[in-house]
Amino acid sequence: MSALIQRFLREEKGLETVEYAIIAGLIVVGVIATVVSIGVWVSGKFTALQAGLAGH
Repeated sequence: MSALIQRFLREEKGLETVEYAIIAGLIVVGVIATVVSIGVWVSGKFTALQAGLAGH
């Protein structure tokens, strides 16, 4: 088993694949965080608008 792990660590293609997967994961997390943040902001704006219309 350790020989398999050592061979995997020596291979460049295996490491590149892992690096690309990590980068893609970080990009996905960033996009999700941005979308959630925008959703919270829009929700706050609609709530403020609703409260403003109800007060008149």
